[in-house]
This record gives sequence, structure tokens and C-alpha cells, in this order.
Amino acid sequence: MYSNLFYKSHVFFLQCVRFSQQQFPRLCATTEALLSKECCPVWEGDGSACGASSGRGFCRDVEVSDLPNGMNYPFSGLDDRERWPLVFYNRTCQCASNYMGFNCGECQFGLFGAKCEERRESVRRNVFHLSAAERRKLISYLNLAKHTFSQDYVIATGTYREMNNGSTPLFSDVSTYDVFVWMHYYVSRNALLGGPGNVWTDVDFAHWAPAFLPWHRVYLLHWEREIRKLTGDFEFSIPYWDWRDAQGCDVCTDDLMGAQSPRDPNLISPASVFSSWRVMCSRAEDYSVRGVLCDGNYEGPLLRNPGNHNHNLVARLPTAAEVEFTVSLRDYDTGSMDRSANFSFRNTLEGLGNSREMGMHASLHIFMNGSMSSVQGSANDPIFLLHHAYVDSIYEQWLRRHAPEQTHYPEFNAPIGHNRQYHMVPFIPLHRNIEYFTSSKELGYQYSYMLRALVLGALVTMTVAAVAATMTRVCWGAWPWQRREKRSSFHLPEREPLIISSDSDTV
Repeated sequence: MYSNLFYKSHVFFLQCVRFSQQQFPRLCATTEALLSKECCPVWEGDGSACGASSGRGFCRDVEVSDLPNGMNYPFSGLDDRERWPLVFYNRTCQCASNYMGFNCGECQFGLFGAKCEERRESVRRNVFHLSAAERRKLISYLNLAKHTFSQDYVIATGTYREMNNGSTPLFSDVSTYDVFVWMHYYVSRNALLGGPGNVWTDVDFAHWAPAFLPWHRVYLLHWEREIRKLTGDFEFSIPYWDWRDAQGCDVCTDDLMGAQSPRDPNLISPASVFSSWRVMCSRAEDYSVRGVLCDGNYEGPLLRNPGNHNHNLVARLPTAAEVEFTVSLRDYDTGSMDRSANFSFRNTLEGLGNSREMGMHASLHIFMNGSMSSVQGSANDPIFLLHHAYVDSIYEQWLRRHAPEQTHYPEFNAPIGHNRQYHMVPFIPLHRNIEYFTSSKELGYQYSYMLRALVLGALVTMTVAAVAATMTRVCWGAWPWQRREKRSSFHLPEREPLIISSDSDTV
């Protein structure tokens, strides 16, 4: 419906060269690397593959789980994402505990320093609590990433079979921001079974199943890290948009994500830098008809027309009560662990189910009525980041409230890509789904409204304890220095108080 708006322009500016974390590493996108099926680049710090000479990591065989997947994908050996990353590489860098990266040249999330021994915790804040200067900085960082030509990474524009099993590499250059756009497209695209129109649509390695939340958690962490390295601002954190009970797109203003154009409601206001952005990987139906992958070319302007969506699918934006109900669900996933998983926290938060209406996460995408409304192309819109940061915070609320064991995450029979030990597509360095079924505190970040809730809870706990101690002293008829009995020391409880889910992040 928007075909008349598409353009063929390419806008890339070579502004700076940085070290990234996503696939495909340029050093591993060569004929030699593909034919040898080895992605173990040298760490420049010591000149050895994977920093082995410094004990940072080693080049080793990739181990994948052979436990059965669900029945949604009945094929084997047809899609490059199966048993990731074995189609492309069966040897990669496997890093020591504190290190990470495709060559073990980075620190694990939340760790810093030359030896990755310094722990720091960042805070993701409500986007409306940013100062005017902080808002300008956020927008400039996004725009810099969109227009910084990536020298370290490329995207695959053909299947491994089309690459003649590695002898003819098919990769393309994109900007730092668009590496992430492509990743979200690639993980959610249809399976190409060979030839025009021959695709399998009931497959997604990051949606509609248990890995939805862990995958997007890693995705945001890598994106956040890229912005820090690109700008040199290591204090940067992705802000979130708390959309509970919102009456419209209140982030759609020219000092944030861009207002609507007065000339065309499908476009962004010319006063916003985002009006000049061009999208890629946004034509899912066309790729399926032709049986091809997204080629990385720009396909038109960023589109958005919030509120003018199909109201039969989404009646309104989610409410605070719906968020609370979602967090209250005890089971992470249920039944077949797909879009029909009733009373599943994951599926309810994702916004799917047996009803024709969509809620929670999915409702925001539909509500935006433009680039955000396509699963494969949704990351083209920078609102995606603010939205998913808040979704991730709801995931964090659930993790802290229910404190699930790792066994709560399915070990087998989840849809392909979603079992506990499956490597997330298309990340290199490799991440397993279960590794991110853990609190954000373990990964070096928190959310501002949770910090306030915990502080308030601690103050309440201390107040109650102080009153109880006073009453005890009164009942005993004397203060400690008036008695000879041994005093008992007062300790705060070790368990954190439950997050106050009704906290609205007020200043």
C-alpha cells in the first residue's frame, strides 16, 4: 500500500570505524573462512586467534544440542539457521568467563577494564525523564549509527547454497544501525525452501515462542554497547517508553521520535531528522514471492501513522492493569510453547493467543501502522528500541517476582530455535537462550522505576523493623543500656522486597 513512497537512494557516510559484536564479522565473510567453516579472528591485543595467548579464549568446535524441536518446522537441512551456526561455521572463539566477542576482545556485559574485572551497573531511564540535552544526544547517537558505514561487519544477501557452499561469498555493507535492522529481519524471515514462492511461514527464531524475551534482551545489550563504542559515551543506556494507558504515540514528537508530517500522515515530520531515514528489509512478501533474501538496499522512507491502524486487531494501547496481570502469571511458557500458549507469561507479554485481537507487545507494533507493523522490518523505526526496552523491563519484573529456576525454561520440544541450549540466530559471538533467562542485574543494568521501588521497599522494611525493635524494648521495660541481657543484632533481610508493580516512575 505504500509502494508509491519507496525510493532507491543509498545514504552511507564513512564517519568512523568501530569494533562491533554482531554477525557476520568481515574477517569471517571470506571464501577461506567459509570453506574452512572457521570463524576465529585474531585479537589485536596479543596477535593470537581468540586472544588465546592471553587466556581470553580458544578456537574450538561448536557444540549444538540435538534435543528435539517442536513440530512447527518439519524440515531438516534446508534453512541456514538450523543448528546455528553450523551451516556457516563449526569452529568459533569460545571465551573465558569474563571475556566475550567474536575474537574474545570484549568484556561480558556489565564488566569493564583491561582484564574485564571491574563491575559497573547502568540504569535505563524513562525517555520522558531525559533532559532536553539528553534527548538531543539520543537522537544524534541514533542518527550517527544510521549514517556510519560499518567496516567490521557485513550482512548476508544470499543463502549458503547460493554462495556455492562458501566458494562465492554473498555479503553487503550496511550502516551500524542497519546491521541490527538486518539481524531482526534475518532471525524472523520465512524459511526459503528453494525457488520463487516456495517458503515456510510458520517459523521464527526469535518470536512466537520462549526465546522471544531472551533474544531481544541480548539484541538490546549489543545495540547499547555499539552506541557506546561508536560515540565513546560509555554512560549511555537505552531509554524506555512506558506506554501503559497512553492515549496515543506520546513519543511521536519532533524532539523525540518525530511527529507526523503535515503533508502526508504516513511520513515523519520534516522537522525531525528521522524524516530522512530510509528503510531496508521491509518487503517480506516480495522476498517470499521471489524466494530471495533481503539484499540490504534501501526501499523507501520510514513510515508511521500511529492510531490509524486496524482497530479490530488492536482496540487501544495496553493498560497498567494488563501489565500487572501479565506479570502475575506464574508459568513462563505453556502447552506447545507457541502462539497458542494460554496463560503463558511469555505469550501474554508478546501479545499473542487464540484471540484475533493482539495485546501488550504486539499491540504497539500494530498501533504504529507503518514500518513497525512488519515483524521483519520493524527495527527500522527507532521507536522499536524504546518499546522493547520497556518490554524487557516487564520481563525483568517477572523474573524478580517469581525467581524461576532455569528448569522453567523449556529444554526441548519448543519451536525450532527456542530450546534451552539453542544458539541464538544470528549472533556471533554465540549466545544460548538459557544464558539470558536471568535478571538484568547479572548483566550489568537495571531500570530506574525498579530502583525506586526497591529503595522504597527497603525504607518500608527498615521502618517496620525499627518500630518492631522499639516496641520490643518497651515491652521488655528497659532500653539495651539499662539491661544486662545480651543484645541481639538487627539485620536487614537478604531477599529483596518485591517490586512494587504500580510504581509509575514519577520524579
